Amino acid sequence: MAENGAGSGRGTAAEAGRQDGEAVALRPHAEDAFAKELAALAAADDRPRPERWRLSPWAVATYLLGGTLADGTVITPKYVGPRRIVEVAVTTLATDRALLLLGVPGTAKTWVSEHLAAAVSGDSTLLVQGTAGTPEEAIRYGWNYARLLAHGPSRDALVPSPVMRAMAEGMTARVEELTRIPADVQDTLITILSEKTLPIPELGQEVQAVRGFNLIATANDRDRGVNELSSALRRRFNTVVLPLPATPDEEVDIVTRRVEQIGRSLDLPPAPDGMDEIRRVVTVFRELRDGLTTDGRTKLKSPSGTLSTAEAISVVTNGLALATHFGDGVLRPSDVAAGIQGAVVRDPAADRVVWQEYLESVVRERDGWKDFYRACREVSA
Repeated sequence: MAENGAGSGRGTAAEAGRQDGEAVALRPHAEDAFAKELAALAAADDRPRPERWRLSPWAVATYLLGGTLADGTVITPKYVGPRRIVEVAVTTLATDRALLLLGVPGTAKTWVSEHLAAAVSGDSTLLVQGTAGTPEEAIRYGWNYARLLAHGPSRDALVPSPVMRAMAEGMTARVEELTRIPADVQDTLITILSEKTLPIPELGQEVQAVRGFNLIATANDRDRGVNELSSALRRRFNTVVLPLPATPDEEVDIVTRRVEQIGRSLDLPPAPDGMDEIRRVVTVFRELRDGLTTDGRTKLKSPSGTLSTAEAISVVTNGLALATHFGDGVLRPSDVAAGIQGAVVRDPAADRVVWQEYLESVVRERDGWKDFYRACREVSA
């Protein structure tokens, strides 16, 4: 795979930070990690840009999907999947409709959301993280209570939310895990998205969104603790469903790219001989997720977990760290066996039976998988 120019720049920055004694970010924001690619796209981009957009819609899509610019700059793919999905998402942000990225866990919703905001606004940090405890103030505004008590309600005492800041500055706001937010708090967005206005009744004022403002939300309906969106709120979004990777090769490509990026940030050496183990992890996850072996001959029980691509990335990254710190640097079956079992066996009773049946009926009989079978058996024991 071609070397990521932004990744190389990030490594140089990390080295400089160490030399200067400064702390280095464990995970830089997208606009920082891929600053060189964004700058190259901006320089080459001669297409019309919506007001306050850093790039044209074409350039935003190229940033996410990858490509080679006229000057030879390689733009690495941030999302591997159907091109039309990205085009629809980008086009939505160029209209007055908000964007809802929907999909099962691990389909890169947050990743796509962050990179869209970075490419459109140059800032992916205007973020509301949805949880069961997210208050209304996180979406609207809060108060600096020391100033409020001392001087009463005023704009100086008001603490704007990321959404309010995005409205005032014509930026892209993000709301992660929208369906985890209580329904009454979710509905705070209705006026913002329909009227493009945020009332401040305490001051008799309002904040009107300026051109360039939009909002990206992510949601899934697979996990527990989900609060369904009201029909009124759902109508304010254009929904784009992010699918699971369509083919094993596509998923292997995604895992390989992300493991390489994460490995660089953790100072882990490349794993040139780890392709077999990456493909094996992906195969196990896909078969158990689909309830069917790749040859279509054997039906399987599926475990309770999602076995997402994100979890596959985590298993391989952890295996690479084991190989680096406690092995010879070569990714082997013993390095990924424990991680796979941990991902599969979430329910100690039911999932353990599923895993054992899969090991004995599929893994043990598969050519070239003997070492992996033995490693998994040792972990299970």
